[in-house]
Parts: sequence; C-alpha cells; structure tokens
Amino acid sequence: MRFEGLQFSGAPDKKRMVPLGDNLMLGLSPMARDPSTPFAIETQEISRRFGSFRAVDRLTLQVRAGAIFALLGPNGSGKTTTIRMLTTLLPPSSGSARVDGHDVVRDPTAVRARIGYVPQMLSADPDLTGYENLSIGAKLYRIPRAERRDRIEQALEFMGIEQPAELVRHYSGGMIRRLEIAQALVSQPRVLFLDEPTAGLDPVARRTLWHHLHELRERWQMTIFLTTHYMEEASELCETVGFLRSGRLVRLGSPEELCRSGSGQRSLEEVFLDIAGEPHPSEGSSYADALRTRKAIRRHG
Repeated sequence: MRFEGLQFSGAPDKKRMVPLGDNLMLGLSPMARDPSTPFAIETQEISRRFGSFRAVDRLTLQVRAGAIFALLGPNGSGKTTTIRMLTTLLPPSSGSARVDGHDVVRDPTAVRARIGYVPQMLSADPDLTGYENLSIGAKLYRIPRAERRDRIEQALEFMGIEQPAELVRHYSGGMIRRLEIAQALVSQPRVLFLDEPTAGLDPVARRTLWHHLHELRERWQMTIFLTTHYMEEASELCETVGFLRSGRLVRLGSPEELCRSGSGQRSLEEVFLDIAGEPHPSEGSSYADALRTRKAIRRHG
C-alpha cells in the first residue's frame, strides 16, 4: 500500500490542500485553530499543588503553532505534571491554559479532540497486535467505521510499522514507541504531546524516531510538545526549549541562544547542568553533581 497522506474527514477542498512533494496532498483539518493567534499552546500563571507542595509554579508559556518545543528539567521539576494539565488529565490549581484555542478547564472535550498524547510509560497492549492497538484507539476517538481502516493503515505506514499483524510483545522498544505515536495520529491531532518519547531507546531507534517527528512537523504542520532528558535530542528537534526547576520556568529560548548565553559557547547539556537546581534536602549532592559524576565515569571508563 502506498502512503497517500492522511485524508481528513469530509470532502477535500482543493483550496485547503497543502502540497507535500512527490504528488502527495494533505488536507487541512476541519477543526481549524483560531487564526487570530499564532500560538497552539498558551499558559498564563498556571500552577498545580498537591497539598502544600507546588509541582508547577505560575508557568507562563507560549508555543508557536507548527513548532517542536521541548520542556526540560531534572526529575521532579514539573514536566509531566505540566503535560497532564495541558492534556486535561489533571486540572490546574490556578491559572489558565489554552490548547489549539480551547481552554483546558472550560472546554476539555474540544481540547481532547485536537490532541494526541503518548505518555512516558509504555501504553501499548502487548497481548494485541499493532493493528488491534490502533483499532481500539480509533474506536475510543469515535472515528467513523468507514474511515477507520484507511486511517489506521496510513498511520502505521507513516511510522514505519511493518508487522502490524504481529503481537506487540514481540516488537522492539523503538517499534513500540513508533506504534504508540501512530496510535496518537489516528485521530489526526493538531497538537501532539510526547513525554520522554525516546527514553530507553538505542541511538539508531532514537534517530529513526527523530526523523518521523521532523516529518510530522514538515508534512502536517503539527505542533509537537515533548519532554526529554537527552539534550542532543532537544537541540536536534526543537526551535525553542524551556527549562523547569522546582516547578518554575527559569530559562526559555532556542538551543542556539541558550548555548551562547553566559560566558562563551556551551553545549545544551552544560546549560542544563548550570540550572539543574539546588541539592534535594534528602541528598548530599545536586542533580547537576550526579550528572557530572556520570559524565566523568563515562569519559574515564
């Protein structure tokens, strides 16, 4: 089967088609975002508290439509909590957030209809085939029966899943990750959220996934919001990154700008080490110290 580009529901309007090269055409989603704003994601002083603990602290952020954005920071800095609020899985304690022009609290159904989400933990059912996993997702999104097969097959082919009839338990880690992204694409989202999408993958599988994410942006003009601990990944994929520390946004800019800030040219990993935060009360060293130690161990064998 030759990939023809995902076809959005409804009769195609040639005036709203985007040329992709190689004679491919991609219809724009009928759920168009508000053209009055250039941002696909906007937060204003959004916070999330768990008792007296503030996991996310007055986060104000804007992500341009069609961009790939990475939220960086050490474990416990609030990255996953932020994604859970933006995907309507967790209500904010205060502040506001809009995704594709819709408020996550006042209009969560509209937000869910416009997003795809791949959580940090593997979510594919190992006892089902790849195709069956996507079929369940299509039913949950209430995709019309007449469209399901085409959408599933196109998403599988786009993400390079060559054994859709095989049980997922026999897939490699990289293939499972690609399958989960394919599952998120079946609903044709405007915004895709990925929580540490390449964690645990080998370098080849990681770069393969990078290639697919670049294609999602270039071909579909899709906004991608991801978290990662791989600074090379953020540098390779993203036009803008933000650093969280203890729930607060402490640095924001392009990887190039952040690497030029301060004294001389630095790597993004060195920027991360500089702002990784103070020592945890229960530990004798900071997260940055731990990273430096691991780096030294790798360097000296």
